[in-house]
Amino acid sequence: MTTTTGSTRHPTDAASPDPRRWWALATVATAQLMIGIDMTIMNIALPSVQRSLELSDPARQWVITIFALGYGGPLLLGGRLSDLIGRRHSLMIGLTGFALASALGGAATGPAMLLTSRALQGIFGALLTPSVLATLAATFPAPAERGKAFGIYGTVMGSSSGLGVVLGGVLNNYLDWRWCLYVHLPIALVAGVGVLYAVRPAPRATGVRVDIAGVLLVTTGLMALVFGFARAESDSWGAASTVGSLTVGVLALAAFVWVQRRVAGPLLPLRVVLDRRRGGSYLAVLSLAMGMFAALFFLTFYLQNVLGYSPVRAGLAFLPLTAGLMVGVRVVSRLLMRVPVRLLLSPGLLTIAAGLVLLGLLRVDSGYWLHVLPVFVLVGLGAGWVLVTANSTATFGAGADTAVAGATVMTSQQIGASLGTALLSTIAGTAAAGHLHAHPTSAAQAAVHGFNVASFGAAAFLCVAALAVFLITGSKNAQR
Repeated sequence: MTTTTGSTRHPTDAASPDPRRWWALATVATAQLMIGIDMTIMNIALPSVQRSLELSDPARQWVITIFALGYGGPLLLGGRLSDLIGRRHSLMIGLTGFALASALGGAATGPAMLLTSRALQGIFGALLTPSVLATLAATFPAPAERGKAFGIYGTVMGSSSGLGVVLGGVLNNYLDWRWCLYVHLPIALVAGVGVLYAVRPAPRATGVRVDIAGVLLVTTGLMALVFGFARAESDSWGAASTVGSLTVGVLALAAFVWVQRRVAGPLLPLRVVLDRRRGGSYLAVLSLAMGMFAALFFLTFYLQNVLGYSPVRAGLAFLPLTAGLMVGVRVVSRLLMRVPVRLLLSPGLLTIAAGLVLLGLLRVDSGYWLHVLPVFVLVGLGAGWVLVTANSTATFGAGADTAVAGATVMTSQQIGASLGTALLSTIAGTAAAGHLHAHPTSAAQAAVHGFNVASFGAAAFLCVAALAVFLITGSKNAQR
């Protein structure tokens, strides 16, 4: 692996500090807050959505998965388009499109309309996020202010998870699940006004090309993988639909790498991924997302369907996740420029793994304070620790690759989330069905057994990932 990337900056990046830079931070943090809220608000609303639109158990995960696919698949393209049309324009198009897609979802009359809106939310979010990270990187090039800015950004993103679940509970309980989508409209309006005021136009990058072949291959590959994992629960692992989808996914991604090595303007320049610090960050975020989002998916149904919590109470029960995440963000933001990357990423992953082990020990009659609360705290603490480190590391010194380097972090997160939710839900469903067949018991006990098996598997994976990240970023030349 290489250890450096190009350091060429856009002309505006080298200018004197923007007097409106803190307003710009507030603006882009608000824009990304909208995305962060959406990632958790629908988890709380999902049981109500399932009843309202008569979704089957295998189909319900697609409300989450199709957003992650729509978001994660085109993120790399979003990074390139941000360079092509300018960060300011990308922010405005992304905000407007996301708001309109949210309105469409709120008015959904059936599963097809809802899933279409969720996919569109993801696509416009994929245009928005790379511009958010590129704006932050360009606005705060100085290391001292950069650490503070990413710390504030991480705190906002950390609070988005708690805000999402609480809003989801309140809106779902006192209004309707549809307001979990309508709520994005005022946030988009505020952020749009902020963009017009605080984010100054930057010259468009010259010589930017859109790698159409790369876009098609990476999107096809990722969607095929997630579809294959999702179909395994209903069709079995040996079914032609499952094996065929997984095979197509692997081949398409292999072809994507081959194309990226040969085209003049690659969608993902391999120098970005082959940098040891960035490569370790991407693997850490992918692994984090696989475990974290599956845990949130399981706990949503555990709290509401097993423990009988109302949506509001379930939302409030998620708050320790936010508290843990914010503590992790505050601590790591102070260490970011002084501690080697490997000593930040690997401990964060192990902390999440510890939370997943505790999740694997849950029983039908487990109490919240002794058994569920520690899971939230550990998962949140580890997530905050990893995400701030990865976002800052990915864009640090990336120069002309800043937008695509930041987009790759979010791509890793969303693909991890979609793959984790699909794969671990399949493992949980298969284990639950097998347990129910071998040990006639209640559906709740079988479901919890499935959650246990999937959680232990996710914990083991995160431990292996923590070791891999430590080794990848372990070279002295890979440190700051």
